[in-house]
Amino acid sequence: MIKQVTLSLLAAGVLSACSLAPTYERPAAPVADAFPVQTAAGNASATGWRDFFPDQRLQLLIDAALANNRDLRIAALRVEEARALYNIQSAELLPALNATASGTRTRTPANLSLSGRTAVGSSYQVGLGLTAFELDFFGRVRSLNEASLAQYLASEEAARALRITLVAEVAKAYLAEQAFDEQYELARKTFESREAAYRLAKQRFEVGASSALDLRQNETLVQTARAALAALTRQRAQASNVLTLLVGAPLKDLPAAQRLSAQNLVTDIPAGLPSDLLERRPDIRAAEQRLRAANANIGAARAAFFPRIALTASTGTASNALSGLFESGSRTWSFVPQLALPIFDAGRNSANLDLAQVRNNVAIADYEKTIQVAFREVSDALVARSALEEQIDAQRAVLEAQAERFKLVDQRYRAGVSSSLELLDAERELFSAQQTLVQARLLRLTNAVDLYRALGGGLNEGAVK
Repeated sequence: MIKQVTLSLLAAGVLSACSLAPTYERPAAPVADAFPVQTAAGNASATGWRDFFPDQRLQLLIDAALANNRDLRIAALRVEEARALYNIQSAELLPALNATASGTRTRTPANLSLSGRTAVGSSYQVGLGLTAFELDFFGRVRSLNEASLAQYLASEEAARALRITLVAEVAKAYLAEQAFDEQYELARKTFESREAAYRLAKQRFEVGASSALDLRQNETLVQTARAALAALTRQRAQASNVLTLLVGAPLKDLPAAQRLSAQNLVTDIPAGLPSDLLERRPDIRAAEQRLRAANANIGAARAAFFPRIALTASTGTASNALSGLFESGSRTWSFVPQLALPIFDAGRNSANLDLAQVRNNVAIADYEKTIQVAFREVSDALVARSALEEQIDAQRAVLEAQAERFKLVDQRYRAGVSSSLELLDAERELFSAQQTLVQARLLRLTNAVDLYRALGGGLNEGAVK
């Protein structure tokens, strides 16, 4: 009889469970239907990062970062933590059965014994019990399980988002290191050239062939180049430290680095439509999972207003001797259903429901903001892409003009037509144009990396080169 009643109640609890959570509806994306710059439709996430970054040195750095970066390792552990919490919560959906065995010996003194003599008694019991299993008629446990599942999925998406960010940050740190290295080489060559010019100017001054003004102007250029060289030495070392931190381990025997002008990144990335970001970007998917969890918690808070039914039952055998545990007539059972109906809780349940609704509104705002940030990142990268291409072309033309100007002024100076001041000014402008072109190339490559990341690329590895 007890088994039939127990199974009937369990079946009723499972089949009749309803959810009091609001029906989930994805909020409308609070952004325009198109990006400010029209682009062809496509899927950036389909391009693996190995295809996007063909530089073999950079590929090895990204591989090492994905294996050693501590932030990524922590994120992976957070996923494991969320999975364990979900498994704990989902276990509440099923009853927990426990095998029990107990033995008791008692001594009753004569003055308390009905027979007037000291009595020693024994009791042994073996059984199977179910303790306080909640029959989830109003979906409280199920709503908590759905919330825990959504939190677990959100942690997985957050780990994917961090992976994309890590790939992009390693690439940007690597490109910055190469830019500082190129600028350092330009500064070093300029410093050596100006030192030689200063020594010549000093010799000319000592024999009276030039003025003290020419000497001081040459000295100024030497010290300016020296200061630039020292600054770039510091910046190059700091960029290397940033890259080492991202990679998570020092690496040796790497292939030679490519110059910025030789980096063959895919800069013409199709952006598609803003709605595509909802499926491409894991940070948006993570925000939506957090919203689903908040929505499910409302159902659990609503269910707290309704009766909670719990079931405790056990069956087994009992005897005053071990040898009689399994004899005929030793069977025992107990069945203890419990119903708890909230009557007065000083507003606790109402406050919990208000809290769940407020947190749901916060999750909606967080989801909408995540979409807006993603839209802005893509829009900024698209707007900058065409402008940076034009900027590089213009800066390259500036460099060519400054190089030709320096050549002509140097010829005129050697012929005694131009002054040393004009020559020094041409040299200074040429150095500035060289440094600016390197910086412009870095900006264009960084922009391509930012756009690739903003569109959700960086998860797939692509074909191994």
